[in-house]
Amino acid sequence: MTYKLTNIRILTGHGEEVIDRGEILFNEKGILDVGEQVVTGHHDLQEIDGTGMTVLAGLIDSHVHLGMDASPDPFASMKNEGPDDIAFKAVKQGYEFLQAGITSVRNLGTRYNADISYRNAVSSGTIKGPRVFAAGSPIVMTGGHGHVMAIEADGCDEVKKAARSQLKAGADLLKVMATGGVLTKGNEPGATQFSEEELRCICQEASKVSKTTAAHTIGTEGIKNAIRAGVTTIEHAYLLDEEAVELMLKMGTCLVPTLLAPRLILDKPGAVPDYMITKVKKIIDDHKISFQMAYQAGVPIAAGTDAGTPFNFPGLLVDELSLMIEYGMSPYEAIYSATLGAAKAVKMEDELGSVQVGKAADLIVVNGNPLENIEHLREPLYVFSNGHLVQKNTSQTKAHLETKV
Repeated sequence: MTYKLTNIRILTGHGEEVIDRGEILFNEKGILDVGEQVVTGHHDLQEIDGTGMTVLAGLIDSHVHLGMDASPDPFASMKNEGPDDIAFKAVKQGYEFLQAGITSVRNLGTRYNADISYRNAVSSGTIKGPRVFAAGSPIVMTGGHGHVMAIEADGCDEVKKAARSQLKAGADLLKVMATGGVLTKGNEPGATQFSEEELRCICQEASKVSKTTAAHTIGTEGIKNAIRAGVTTIEHAYLLDEEAVELMLKMGTCLVPTLLAPRLILDKPGAVPDYMITKVKKIIDDHKISFQMAYQAGVPIAAGTDAGTPFNFPGLLVDELSLMIEYGMSPYEAIYSATLGAAKAVKMEDELGSVQVGKAADLIVVNGNPLENIEHLREPLYVFSNGHLVQKNTSQTKAHLETKV
């Protein structure tokens, strides 16, 4: 099926270019034409009148955990689950991501490498779900953050072996824990875990096969170790300082701040374990300051939610973008962080992240103009993945048409 959207606002994602009233032609082969008018010449054509609507690239959540259940203590739940339990959850979550207009996710840690199997099932067409960039099981030091779902390794020889094992299993990138974390009982969030040398050994293994890396970081020294070691993206980064920001700029390191995740924990006192609340209270104000430091300095930023952590259900990316805007970003910059900026974080900017001829037809259609109000990104009217219609919000579409009449 070839689709033609007409009379529609197009956020191209190519610079800040907006076509106020344009057309776009696409199918499973990709985006065929974009402009104020397009030439069709296709027999199997479905037209959609986009009056009052906006089309943009499908959203990318750059930090999720497929198969982690967003319960008050997800690691406790995961500890007693088998591969099938986690896989079933991943399938359900994939549908939820698509419904929210999230056509790609970067999965940064799932037990049993279930996300790699899930990615393969989506790619083969066995199940419907978002495009997945899968890290599989994270690599952590013995007893390190997230060890319940991870490969534990110590020293360069062991971490190299772990990295090579994950790459052999088909990981698109490698996830490492450079500091302690909030969810792991007994871990001090700011404490350094892997050394810079160990992190560098992992990054070198990824680099050899042109793969990227992501590092969980909270404490300042752990952040700097990860940047100097050559990681592609720094996750969370609650405790940045000026030196860390300068290092990120020098190395071209991208930040994925996950501003929403700690707020959801604080919103549930009495539900999540007390040790999580205590940890978050110590660092949440620094998290905002660190994000603003990085943003104002020009550090590349990709949006991610940390979906799967307590009460962090699939599809809350708009909440993350809203926080970014509250903390200083423009709506355009926030959308960029969840489209082309996120595509760059996985080295896929030539295929994803903007509405340009030749790119994959991962597209969402929403009511109104999200540049004026980011809330318009909630409940998209249409979601296309690889040119296929995978979600149509019929009630929203009907309401739009009635308003139009």
